[in-house]
Amino acid sequence: MAVIKHVPNLISLARLIMVPIMVWLIVENHMVGAFWVFVAAGVSDAVDGLIAKKFHAESELGAFLDPLADKALLICAYIMLGYQGYLPVWLVILVVFRDVLIIGGALLYQVLTNRLSMHPMMISKVNTVAQIILVALALGGLGMGYELGQLIGILVYVVAVTTVASGAVYVWTWGRMAMMEEGTE
Repeated sequence: MAVIKHVPNLISLARLIMVPIMVWLIVENHMVGAFWVFVAAGVSDAVDGLIAKKFHAESELGAFLDPLADKALLICAYIMLGYQGYLPVWLVILVVFRDVLIIGGALLYQVLTNRLSMHPMMISKVNTVAQIILVALALGGLGMGYELGQLIGILVYVVAVTTVASGAVYVWTWGRMAMMEEGTE
């Protein structure tokens, strides 16, 4: 039973290792391979979460490693798809800036309060799902030769709107909590 406690973290580490493989496949224009690596990473995310909950194998390391692997995968996918011209650069900048803003805000909040706990908000979950769907459809469409132009175009704007909304909610929430902390000292 002690071994099972490490399995979710090992799966998250494997997902981190998938990131440079996916990047290389995109650079080499092997979009079918990149699509399947992306899908495998998504499945591994679900599996590690299921194992962690079912076997009570949640850990402090996993609480940070799992979202780090997810962010690395998505950010690298967006950067590479933007660099290759498959996604608009303005969207890539927006997605990356939001994640940098959230990570920077979390670090700043931790430094100021020493009370950081990660709890994704609903709009953030919606944004993540939209980002995943856009990457999966872009990679799948490119790799398998499907013309998804109009659907991709719609999803670009869905991702943009949810990215801005999610970033604004995090800035508002953490800013308010930091001001309350300052007021109590």
